[in-house]
Amino acid sequence: MASKTKTAQFDAKMQLEKVEEQFQTFQILNEEGKVVNESAMPDLSDEQLQELMRRMVYTRILDQRSISLNRQGRLGFYAPTAGQEASQLASQFALEKEDFILPGYRDVPQVIWHGLPLSQAFLWSRGHFEGGNIPEGVNVIAPQIIIGAQFIQAAGVALGMKKRGTKTVAITYTGDGGTSQGDFYEGINFAGAFKAPAIFIVQNNRFAISTPVALQSAAKTLAQKAVSAGIPGIQVDGMDPLAVYVAVREARERAINGEGPTLIETLTYRYGPHTMAGDDPTRYRTSDLDNEWEKKDPLVRFRKFLEDKGIWNEEMENETIEKAKEDIKVAIKQADDTPKQKVTDLISIMQEELPYNLKEQYEIYKEKESK
Repeated sequence: MASKTKTAQFDAKMQLEKVEEQFQTFQILNEEGKVVNESAMPDLSDEQLQELMRRMVYTRILDQRSISLNRQGRLGFYAPTAGQEASQLASQFALEKEDFILPGYRDVPQVIWHGLPLSQAFLWSRGHFEGGNIPEGVNVIAPQIIIGAQFIQAAGVALGMKKRGTKTVAITYTGDGGTSQGDFYEGINFAGAFKAPAIFIVQNNRFAISTPVALQSAAKTLAQKAVSAGIPGIQVDGMDPLAVYVAVREARERAINGEGPTLIETLTYRYGPHTMAGDDPTRYRTSDLDNEWEKKDPLVRFRKFLEDKGIWNEEMENETIEKAKEDIKVAIKQADDTPKQKVTDLISIMQEELPYNLKEQYEIYKEKESK
């Protein structure tokens, strides 16, 4: 009996190794910006490539300014994004306007490029209710703070799309730490069971706050977790915008063709702290690791690629930087000029028809605010 048990364990290990071997990292551009996978190149025009680069440069400036504004006390909660621009922006670039984004708290850039005004993103950071007042026709929800909860929401939104017969998808994001949450498994399992048109992106930036990915899971990749839900999974070089774009675009095609959801793991890195709420990455990351990933910077890589094609230069980059600075200046003033929220504001928008206890509270605070 002991011999048979050992044989079964050995077979199971062999099966696992065979599964893990299937999840090789998909890449198109290497660290030097050279094409290493010509057959996978997306059909993007020079203008589209330039636009994607503009968005990445713009967002890097937005991240720098947001950190400064946070330190000045002019923003509230903020999760830095530098290093993850390819993962975030190339994935959004692969969507259509009608698609729906359900972001995590680090995914503010995607919802901005999907149509949320920058001033409202700043108000969301401040906790102002107007920050979550999404304009009509902008298919996003406010960034989710609860880790992994957006995966269940995305499954539901995607199922609704399927029932309506629309050729659209719901896309959501989490970090590597989010894959340790029950909501992650419930979301991908539900979407897989009903072939809902969803795209689940895990941005593996190596650390869930301070916990390295190796201590979160024994799995060799996070993409292979798709196997448990019976859906396709792919691991992508998350510092390569072209690879991310292709992976998401193909996942979208599968979804709208009725083939169900896809799980995409993007290998990426956040250069800053987890959030601006006191996290110190030097306590759990080495300078050698930081240097290794700085050489993979998505902006540097994509810049080299575009410059070699003769479609990007310093003047274009500087114009983008100045545009970002001006937009941020205008947006933060708009946020500053927004009337401060009152308790009665929050109570009045909680429910369409207030129950008696909230009506009582509303009247109490209304009287206080009038004094």
